[in-house]
Amino acid sequence: MELQQSAIERLESIKETVNNEHYIADRNTRMSEVNKQIVVVGNGMVGHHYVEKLLEANITVSITVIGGEPRPAYDRVHLSDYFAGKKPGELALTTREHYRSAGVSAFFGDPVAHINRDEKTVRTRGGRHFPYDNLVLATGSYPFVPSIPGTDLPGCLTYRTIDDLGEIKAEAKNAKVGVVVGGGLLGLEAANALKNLGLETHVVEFTDWLMGVQIDDGGSKILQRKIEALGVQVHVSKETRYIKSGKKTRLMMEFADGNSLGTDMIIFSAGIRPHDQLAREAEISVGEQGGIIINEQCKTSDDNIFAIGECALYDNMIFGLVAPGNRMAEAAVSQLTETKVSFKGADMSTKLKLLGVDVGSIGDAHGTTSNSRSYVYSNEVAEQYKKIVVTEDHKKLLGAVLVGDCEDYGILQQLCVNQIGLPDSPETLILPKADGGQSSMAFGVENLPDTALICTCNDVSKVQICSAVKNGTTDLATVKSITKASTTCGGCTPLVSQVMNAELMKLGVEVNNYLCEHFEYSRPELFDILRNKNIKTFSQLLSEHGQGHGCEVCKATVGSMLASLFNDYVLKDEHIGLQDTNDVFLGNMQKDGTYSVVPRIPGGEITPDKLILLGEVAKQFDLYTKITGGQRIDMFGAQLHELPQIWKLLVDAGFETGHAYGKAVRTVKSCVGTNWCRFGVQNSVAMSILVENRYRGIRSPHKIKMAVSGCARECAEAQSKDIGIIATENGWNMYVCGNGGMRPRHADLFATDLDDVTLIKYIDRFLMFYIRTAEKLQRTSVWLENFEGGLDHIKSVVIDDELGIGGELEQAIHGLVDTYRCEWKTTLDDPVKLLRFQHFINSEETDQGLSYIYERGQRRPVRTEDIVTSDGLEPIARVR
Repeated sequence: MELQQSAIERLESIKETVNNEHYIADRNTRMSEVNKQIVVVGNGMVGHHYVEKLLEANITVSITVIGGEPRPAYDRVHLSDYFAGKKPGELALTTREHYRSAGVSAFFGDPVAHINRDEKTVRTRGGRHFPYDNLVLATGSYPFVPSIPGTDLPGCLTYRTIDDLGEIKAEAKNAKVGVVVGGGLLGLEAANALKNLGLETHVVEFTDWLMGVQIDDGGSKILQRKIEALGVQVHVSKETRYIKSGKKTRLMMEFADGNSLGTDMIIFSAGIRPHDQLAREAEISVGEQGGIIINEQCKTSDDNIFAIGECALYDNMIFGLVAPGNRMAEAAVSQLTETKVSFKGADMSTKLKLLGVDVGSIGDAHGTTSNSRSYVYSNEVAEQYKKIVVTEDHKKLLGAVLVGDCEDYGILQQLCVNQIGLPDSPETLILPKADGGQSSMAFGVENLPDTALICTCNDVSKVQICSAVKNGTTDLATVKSITKASTTCGGCTPLVSQVMNAELMKLGVEVNNYLCEHFEYSRPELFDILRNKNIKTFSQLLSEHGQGHGCEVCKATVGSMLASLFNDYVLKDEHIGLQDTNDVFLGNMQKDGTYSVVPRIPGGEITPDKLILLGEVAKQFDLYTKITGGQRIDMFGAQLHELPQIWKLLVDAGFETGHAYGKAVRTVKSCVGTNWCRFGVQNSVAMSILVENRYRGIRSPHKIKMAVSGCARECAEAQSKDIGIIATENGWNMYVCGNGGMRPRHADLFATDLDDVTLIKYIDRFLMFYIRTAEKLQRTSVWLENFEGGLDHIKSVVIDDELGIGGELEQAIHGLVDTYRCEWKTTLDDPVKLLRFQHFINSEETDQGLSYIYERGQRRPVRTEDIVTSDGLEPIARVR
């Protein structure tokens, strides 16, 4: 499939060439109409950023982009999300259509092969020639593959592009063991990819510790332990002498110490090298170790040629992060404007999550500055490591290393970059509060200068965020949209939020998380009020703790909380006014006004008789049917009056409501596990049915999806769910807070090798703790990102019972399990409630405003007003 996708993209590139041929024919005419002809070689993240900044500069130039890959720029920072289910198109930063509409001529899949500096032209591999006034080299870098025998054998791959990832995915289908050579940033990302593909994963690193560029030996040891606890085997101080074909495995790696390691595939991610061959051949100056030499204006030794990004060498340094590359792009663009800026290096601090482990590196992390001093906090039990490097007088922060806990990364980075004075006892910045420590947040973002760069990826300063707030912006999403802060890697999101809130308070705007104007409480606070005071109706809560009459926000939220606490029938008279349309009619309203019918099919397991009945019902009521990714059969197109008739047939056959209409526990997907699969190590089907039947329909702040995989090959995609369960030889691994959708997030490993009883206990506690403490409409992923103390705190509550509420959380779930009812069965037994399922009051007439068309043999809805007649022919649907 990946190779097919690559072929499709190459065809798109050919089509794009045809679409742009008019550009070549009209070149001379156009050259006379513009001031400069700019040719950008390379369309990675930095090359694309250059183009966007050039367009924003609003100067009269003609722009040509030539990309070596067969697709436009995409997000390399989140490249590993490809293995979590993202499609290549979801990683795209731009499209061919966008460039075309902006007047940019773009060519992909035909890389530049030669630069003629005398004639000021470039020639592509396919033979095209393009003239330039200014040439911008944004050719990036390529993976370094050590010069050892055997690297050309089948199964030896690199990890750099989408095409690379497609090859890795294809190779993994026939592999059991995978090795990554290189323990740096990309190496650990590649290891995570292999692990997600279900392979036994090894990391081989030549030096003595992982991530040697970013963190020190102490931090690396903690990182290594945490990674090994996740099932990845780490081999440091290993020099690979040669690779040969194996007997039991496809390949065999032989090391200098005499040991060997069998594997089916090897991914080389041992660093990068700048793509500077074009410059070398054109006799443009390059560094001794590679890289196109540039000055502060990002000009090369040829004044008409610029270099930016990972191919550029400034002050004898290659900057291998997006943020410095973007600063180069902006400096290069500015040379064409009146406001010229210079590139003088960049902060190389970085914060990321590797294999679920938080890692932060700031400034001089290794303490190489003369006479610097270090403070170190290491907790091997909690698996946390923190180090700060300070000046000799202990007044300024020079650098920091954080492993396992990066809560204070944002402020520490600002203290370092802006050289803000430290407290008298700097060690309090990294010590636990119990030992006299204080959060670095205690300094407050108000102490940061206006020029402080909050988002280094997109060059967004504190004053820009404050300006957006002063102009009326009051929510984080809008701040991000206006300023572009936190829209690339996302690591600065907490700091952006703090700056926004500080500015709001400075303007006299009360910053709170009240549910709405009718309740001066957050959702978790209201939940505790309902629970502790045993309040069971909205009217009582409003009279005792609120004001006014309520609104659609608080009514729906309180209705959900009451269901989570007491499991009352949602269509009771005292509750029905709190429900939205979907809950009122126990079905999702579709865009044409009809409803969906989604019966529960636990674990996707269904008898032939029930399967036949679903087909008969769909045929009888002429419903559109679809097998979903959650292993259920959805039926669409039911009119309001048909819902009771349909559900009567389903309930009588033993089906229950699937709660697809509610913010509730929905599906528990499973593979076939030990039932049929030769790789299965546990009965995933039985566990998924047990879990779904236990938690079915429990109302929560947002929808909940779960999955159970019977082995590490992960066919149920459990690590993309709110709660994921993966079988091991010794029990079950539990993952939490993943989700797909608009904000895909890989789940975090929560606990390992659990027996059945412990697994259910942890799910009970986790689920109820989330229900109690999350804000309204907050997915588990967002809840975790905003939860004080993060995953470690949640673990301490659920696993260690640090708050002493474990039994209480379990009992709350037991109460919901014991009082479960099928809401459709309850409704069918109540003639009064069935009166709601009529189109008109006091009339059994049906809605005649619906018509249908047919596609692929199934009915599709269309309104009668969308029907047009064509010259006496039969009515046809207007295509939208």
